[in-house]
Amino acid sequence: MKAFISTTFYGFFNHILALTLIASPWLFGFANVSNAALLLPMYIGWLQLIMAIFTDNKASFIRQLPMQTHLVIDVFMGFILIIAPWLYNFSSKGVFLPHLLLGSLLVFLGIFTAKSPFLNKPHRPAPEGQLGSTDSFEGRLNI
Repeated sequence: MKAFISTTFYGFFNHILALTLIASPWLFGFANVSNAALLLPMYIGWLQLIMAIFTDNKASFIRQLPMQTHLVIDVFMGFILIIAPWLYNFSSKGVFLPHLLLGSLLVFLGIFTAKSPFLNKPHRPAPEGQLGSTDSFEGRLNI
């Protein structure tokens, strides 16, 4: 499958997603449920905002963090956000949908954004003097 989300769109959308994660306990009304329900999306949101500022894309201010690294961290943080209601046992209080949706959005964006290491195989050239992927063995073997 091919990545269909551009890094430019992702860069701008990531700022919005980070602010939504930070404000989600009050937007969705679960600020008083538990400490984990309150703090986990806020921590992930702040980390997303910091990464959005430092990632190498057009919507960034300081372009130091490679886009591939950001996307891998997004998938990891999205997975943590998805399992958090059951891991920290606040799903029994009826709070799991915002975590599930925002975490799934992070995983989706991390996988389907251009330059994602999950869909694009890195090209590693063969060292000098060795066979490359397009070379054939014919004519190279001295038997």
